[in-house]
Amino acid sequence: MYWNKDMETLSKEKLRELQLERLKRIVRYAYERVPYYRKNFDAIGLKPEDIKTLEDIRYIPFTSKADLREVYPFGMFAVPMSEIMEIHSSSGTTGKPVVMGYTKADLEVWKEVMARSLVMMGVTKEDIIQIAYGYGLFTGGLGFHYGALAVGATIVPASAGNTRRQIELMQDFGTTVLCCTPSYALYLAEYAQDEMGIDPSSLKLKAGSFGAEMWTEEMRKEIEKRFGLKAYNVYGLTEIIGPGVAHECQLQKGLHLQEDHFYPEIIDPETGEVLPEGQKGELVLTTLTKEGVPMLRFRTRDITAFIPGECACGRTFIRIERITGRSDDMIKVRGVMLFPYQIEKAILEVQGVEPHYQIILTRPHHLDEIEVQVEVSKEVFSDEVKSLEALRKKLEKRIEEAVGIRVKVTLVEPKSLPRSEGKAKRVIDKRGLN
Repeated sequence: MYWNKDMETLSKEKLRELQLERLKRIVRYAYERVPYYRKNFDAIGLKPEDIKTLEDIRYIPFTSKADLREVYPFGMFAVPMSEIMEIHSSSGTTGKPVVMGYTKADLEVWKEVMARSLVMMGVTKEDIIQIAYGYGLFTGGLGFHYGALAVGATIVPASAGNTRRQIELMQDFGTTVLCCTPSYALYLAEYAQDEMGIDPSSLKLKAGSFGAEMWTEEMRKEIEKRFGLKAYNVYGLTEIIGPGVAHECQLQKGLHLQEDHFYPEIIDPETGEVLPEGQKGELVLTTLTKEGVPMLRFRTRDITAFIPGECACGRTFIRIERITGRSDDMIKVRGVMLFPYQIEKAILEVQGVEPHYQIILTRPHHLDEIEVQVEVSKEVFSDEVKSLEALRKKLEKRIEEAVGIRVKVTLVEPKSLPRSEGKAKRVIDKRGLN
């Protein structure tokens, strides 16, 4: 099932021709309209006409989130505000927010790639799609909304939060597709079961599109088991367009990246060197059709790899692996680099615990320490102390095997850790406070 079969199954040769044509156009467009790009090009003596092949993209300087913050709010805009139809931005929790403007054409592209994404997971106009991503400046809610409008599905624009009402809506309206963060999906299932006495698998949900935070294959299985649905991975980011940059098809063998609109590279995050297919590194994206705020070689900081070969679904766009972390989210502890993703994966491989945890970093006596607080299931929590101690030691051993250093595991009672209606906060770094 395709939304735009001619484009989604385009031959590699035709796709490369289209990408090169669009790359040349967007480079010239950005150079002529955005002073930031013109300054960077001129500083190294690069002219738009120097980009003659797709491989020449490597001569273009990278763009980073820090660059966008320096010109806050509208310094990267390529059109006057009279042509901007919509504005979105990041939360700005780690500095000034990143602000993106969308022209009418940009909104049409967003609608297109989101429609493709929904159809990839089997959504049709017969579906009732409940969008529990936040609406507003965050791109999640409206991105899915636009895609669902294009497909013709019935939209329940629930937004994030109001958990009891979310469950009631699913039950009363017969929601078939759920869209939200994976951590919120787990909370919804837990709340339905424990607070409302509703078996989440009794709802009519058949599929869900989950993203906006890192999540593991183990968490996918947990969501699927609790709701009885098929859980799909969606990828996007504010700086590029929002959700819809890539999505899994029904075969779930990687995320198809919409290459006709976003040109991808994988680089070594330390050296910036472009890496070959199959090698893991940082994803870099160039928008090929974006008018409002074109992005040339934007460093996403997301760690992934290209999957070799074509997908059996028939789509020819390149696939990327599940995002396994961010190069700027790596935790350095006693000289060892690790991702929260690795700890989550290890936790969920052990029976008797819930998929809720927090990683707490401290530095007592000038030595880094990691404490991982993990919720146990209700059944295990009522067991004797000896059983809990055995579980704690098992978790410590499994996490140490996964990350290569010793950690302290603290088992906590069910529902004692914070729940999130958006992105979950997994890491609390107190090392600067010691």
